[in-house]
Amino acid sequence: MENIGNIIQFQLYSTMMHPDPGRLPVVYEEWEDMARKTLEDGPYYYIAGGAGGEQTMKANLRAFEKWQIVPRMLRDVEIRDLSVNLFGNKFPYPILHAPIGVQSIIHPDGETASAKACAALGVPYIASSASTVPMEKLAELMGDAPKWFQLYWSRDPDITASFLRRAEDCGYSAIVVTLDTPMMAWREFDLKNVYLPFLAGEGVGNYFTDPAFLSKLERNPKEAPEAAIMHWTKVFGNAGLTWNDIAFLRKHTSLPLILKGILHPEDAKLAIKHGADGIIVSNHGGRQVDGAIGALHALPKICDVVQDKIPILMDSGIRRGSDIIKAMALGAKAVLVGRPAMYGLAAAGEQGVKEVLRNMVADLDITLGLAGQRDVKQLDLSILYKTS
Repeated sequence: MENIGNIIQFQLYSTMMHPDPGRLPVVYEEWEDMARKTLEDGPYYYIAGGAGGEQTMKANLRAFEKWQIVPRMLRDVEIRDLSVNLFGNKFPYPILHAPIGVQSIIHPDGETASAKACAALGVPYIASSASTVPMEKLAELMGDAPKWFQLYWSRDPDITASFLRRAEDCGYSAIVVTLDTPMMAWREFDLKNVYLPFLAGEGVGNYFTDPAFLSKLERNPKEAPEAAIMHWTKVFGNAGLTWNDIAFLRKHTSLPLILKGILHPEDAKLAIKHGADGIIVSNHGGRQVDGAIGALHALPKICDVVQDKIPILMDSGIRRGSDIIKAMALGAKAVLVGRPAMYGLAAAGEQGVKEVLRNMVADLDITLGLAGQRDVKQLDLSILYKTS
C-alpha cells in the first residue's frame, strides 16, 4: 500500500519553493481560527460549542493526553497498511466522517461539499437525519462511494420507519442510531445567541421530503413552512425509548444497526443483548451532558465487556493522527471525525473538508511508521503508557 503520509508531506514541502499566501492550513488550530473568522457567532458556536460549561469537551481532549505512545525501533515499517474491515466492507483508512446536521449554516454547499470530499477520498460519509440536503440527493451524488445513514429516532414511529426504508432504498449500507439526543441539551452559547437553526428551516431536509412527515401536515412545507417547523419540534427526539424498542428498528431495516453514544459498560452489554451490530463510544463531542466522562476514558472498559463480539468505533476529541492511534490501540476499530471537518468546510467548502481529512490520514500514516507499527489493525495496548 502506498505510504500516503510521505507523499502528502513531500507535496507540502514542495510548496515552500513557490509560497502561496492563500494556501490552506495544515495546523488544526489554524483551521479553527479560519472558521471563527468566517462564521458569525450563531453558526460558529453551534459547531464549536458544547453543553453547559463545556467540561465534557475539555475531558475529551484531556483523555488523550493521559495516554502516551511508546515507539518501537528497527521494525521495518517501509510498507504500512491503514485499511480496516467493517461490516463486510474494506475501507482504505480507519476514519469516517461523523454525522453532523445543518451543515448549510457552515457553508452554502453544506452536506453536498462534505459528501463529495469523502467520496473523493474513499472515507465513509455518515449522513445526518438533520441534514439540510435530503438523503436521496446525497446518495445520488456519492454514487457507489461508502455512505452510512444516521438516525435521530423520532417520536413518530411512522417517520422513523420511513427514514430507515428510504436510507436502505437509496443505497446506504449501515444505520447509525444516535441514542444520546432524546432531547436538546443545555447549550449556553446557543441560548446566549438565541440560535437554533432548525427554527429557520435549516437541517429539516429529510423531514420536509418524507412521506410520513408530510402526511401529518395540513399543508405542504413550501406553503406553510412555520407550521411544518412547529410539527418538527413535536416529533424530533424521543425520551420515552427503552432497550426493548431496538426491536422496532430491526423490524424495519436489514442494514447493520450501530448504536452511537454508548459510554457505560452495562449499556454495551445491553446493546449486544438486544442485537446491535456495532457500538460507537461517544459523548456527542461534549454537546449533550456537561461533566460526562471523556469518550477515550470510557473506551477500554467497553472493549473489556464487548470482547470483540461486535465492532467498536469511537469519536469525540479526535484531532490528529496520534489520537487515532491511541483510540485504536485501546480497542476501537475506527474513529469518527467531526469538528475538524466542519472547520475545513467553513474555511474552504469541499476542498477544506478534503484537506482536513487528507492531512489527518497523512499524519496517521507517518505517526504509525514512526511508532514502529505497520498495520492499524494490529495496534494494541503494548504501544501505550498511561500517565497518572
